[in-house]
Amino acid sequence: MKVTSSTVAFTAASLLAATGSAEPIKRTSKCGLPLVQDKALVDSILLEDLLGCAQDLEDIAYSTSRRNRVHGSEGHLNSVKYFQEQLASLGDYYNVELQEFTTEVTLQSQAALTINGETVEAGGFSFGNNGTWTDVPLVPVANIGCFAEDHPDTLSGAVALIARGDCTFVQKITLAGEKGAIGAIIYNNAEVGLAAGTLGGVNDLIPVGGISRADGLRYLEQIEGGATLSSAGEFWQYIANTTSYNVVASSKYGDANNVLFLGAHSDSVEAGPGINDNGSGSCGILTIAKALAKWRTNNQVRFAWWTAEEEGLLGAEHYVNNTAPSELDKVRLYLNFDMIASPNYVLGIYDGDGSTFNLSGPTGSAEAEKLFEDYYASQGLPFVGSEFNGRSDYGPFLDAGVPCGGLETGADGIKTEAEVSAFGGTAGIFYDPNYHSPADNVTNLNLEAFGTIGKAMAHAVATWGTTWEGFPTRNATSLTRRFAGAAPKKYTPHMKTSRHGKKTY
Repeated sequence: MKVTSSTVAFTAASLLAATGSAEPIKRTSKCGLPLVQDKALVDSILLEDLLGCAQDLEDIAYSTSRRNRVHGSEGHLNSVKYFQEQLASLGDYYNVELQEFTTEVTLQSQAALTINGETVEAGGFSFGNNGTWTDVPLVPVANIGCFAEDHPDTLSGAVALIARGDCTFVQKITLAGEKGAIGAIIYNNAEVGLAAGTLGGVNDLIPVGGISRADGLRYLEQIEGGATLSSAGEFWQYIANTTSYNVVASSKYGDANNVLFLGAHSDSVEAGPGINDNGSGSCGILTIAKALAKWRTNNQVRFAWWTAEEEGLLGAEHYVNNTAPSELDKVRLYLNFDMIASPNYVLGIYDGDGSTFNLSGPTGSAEAEKLFEDYYASQGLPFVGSEFNGRSDYGPFLDAGVPCGGLETGADGIKTEAEVSAFGGTAGIFYDPNYHSPADNVTNLNLEAFGTIGKAMAHAVATWGTTWEGFPTRNATSLTRRFAGAAPKKYTPHMKTSRHGKKTY
């Protein structure tokens, strides 16, 4: 159901009024700062600063009625204002731009489910359709519902019970709907709460809800034992066109033809304040930006806080699509930081050379991976490769042929015994058990991971802010939209199985 929001519109207008316009903020340049030093910049990144920012974002979310920071909401607009004010406090070091973006988002949702009269804890999916039913049989789907043959003819007029995993939610419920199901219930693939995520945008699919793995397996066992289960459900949500902003800050020092670009998304999902996802990344790059303002760099350093990532990387995509190819060609490297303080963490490095997942990025992506590998090794820290699949805000940059890299600590993947041996934690559960839930708050951040990645980020900025020596040069023939002739191992936009793999399957 679409609704308008006068509160959101008023807040957006107030934000623009505070800045005067969405144009870059002009300040008088100053000179005389020393050239950035690696150890000094790394040592200046303090956990108390990272954590203070995270607490500020939580306070911003909790001060609003929705207690989140969804794109276009009061919580997100106040987050944008916070980043803007923090950057303004640094004087004339950065040119700061607010880039407006409007899209449809899920602002509120409600889910209710009973099975044979028993109330079951259930949740909705972003962009799930409204639906109500009573006394409708629950029919299991074979395997995990990724293929048409998994969906029986008995789904006609029934509600499908489907396991999470391997393919997108959209694929599963599309196939169920094609067999005549009037709704779908997806149960989780790990003991980490309710299945939840997004359908990626407004659609005409059947209503869908999520339940826990334990409940799903219990119902499956009962049906396979010959029981008939009857369901009743009520799922609804409000979807509205809302406006918010990318915040982009470019240093006035350094060569603007050889840019180091760092980004993190600033929005949350509807369920909660989104402090690990992705207040942690947002605070990481803000802390670096503030520390860097005491130094000059030989190369321009740019930071961006992206909006609408949770709706499908839309803020970053908007930036890439509205930036001239000649300007994107000046970006030597884009680094992304999405979820860098997961409670059950690993130290993940984007697999730019494809050595772990056989999927590499544009030339320069391998060098980004190696710098972080060498840094962790120098600190005696373990690390793992993270699949280079374009499923966070670096995806649109990959699509444009920009070399990319980044760090993360895991989302809704399952931690292995081998990873427990390296990093500690608990095997068999999500890297972030609070992922996309109200519990994604400051209390549940892993502070060791948070501090470690903050310093690794600073090392990258000090290194490439000073020199691109040893880093592959970019040229017009190898840059923009160049994927048609790429080797099979190279990332291409067509290799993405979803807009955002963190949350669509």
